[in-house]
Amino acid sequence: MIQDVSEFRGRTAVVTGGAGFVGSHLVDRLLADGLKVVALDNFVTGKAGNLSHLEGNPGFRFIEQDVSEPYAIEGKVDLVFHMASPASPIDYVGIPIETLKAGSYASHHALDLAKEHGATFLLASTSEVYGDPEVHPQPESYWGNVNPIGVRSCYDEAKRYAEAVTMAYRRVHKLDTKIVRIFNTYGPRMRLDDGRVVPAFIGQALRGEPMTIFGDGSQTRSFCYVSDLVDGIWRLARSNFHEPVNCGNSNEMSIRAFAEAIARISGVELTVEDRPLPPDDPKVRQPDISRAREVLEWEPRVAFDDGIRRTIDYFKGELAPA
Repeated sequence: MIQDVSEFRGRTAVVTGGAGFVGSHLVDRLLADGLKVVALDNFVTGKAGNLSHLEGNPGFRFIEQDVSEPYAIEGKVDLVFHMASPASPIDYVGIPIETLKAGSYASHHALDLAKEHGATFLLASTSEVYGDPEVHPQPESYWGNVNPIGVRSCYDEAKRYAEAVTMAYRRVHKLDTKIVRIFNTYGPRMRLDDGRVVPAFIGQALRGEPMTIFGDGSQTRSFCYVSDLVDGIWRLARSNFHEPVNCGNSNEMSIRAFAEAIARISGVELTVEDRPLPPDDPKVRQPDISRAREVLEWEPRVAFDDGIRRTIDYFKGELAPA
């Protein structure tokens, strides 16, 4: 059962990582649905500009805070969304210890906040918990194929730990917890330099540069527009379901086909620069969203070309001279 949005109007949600790509869109959605929101971020990978349009909004409060360190929130808290973590390979390989802290210490602090207030807790996990999968597409029942000491392990294992501690708080403290496993998501407010394939290819297309393809380009991804993802997250938070739920687009595409699509939609001729495949880079990634369809009555609605055009328009503004 999904509770109606009207039941949450006037309640207070805390969003860690609220200045991040997904976090800031979630903040907007919660405010639009009548909630009050407290966002926390230390701008390691988030951007103040993602929240600047909320200045003066009486329902919104921002606290600059490293959520890996202890903190307190004044007043009643009804929901806690733990979204804080570096999420791109360039970021988490560059700051592995901070990434591990975001999954461990920061998860404990967010869970303790929810426990103190009797609040609902939602963890933003990731498809990376499946590692380089040997099961395809990936259902929530798959335990994954993760290298625990590889260069990506700081992110993979941090999120796996975060899931474990979330379930431990549920079992021990009877906390109302949810876990969303987020697959590749794109849209406005991504950073051009974050290393993920969507901003990388769009930035290269807009600058007239070759698109960098790692390996032979046959590895696959599935791309979900951010508003669809946020809708799934919000529906999960309002549900009575407590096991992990995949949220992503089940339409699978090779990286080379994705480069061709970006060139087509951008109106540029495709040129490519080939590079070796990074260590432990997943060969396939496609969510089985049967559980989301059944439990949340959710599936993506934004067509790929429409979402990519909106994202290209955003990046055109980012690249325009000041």
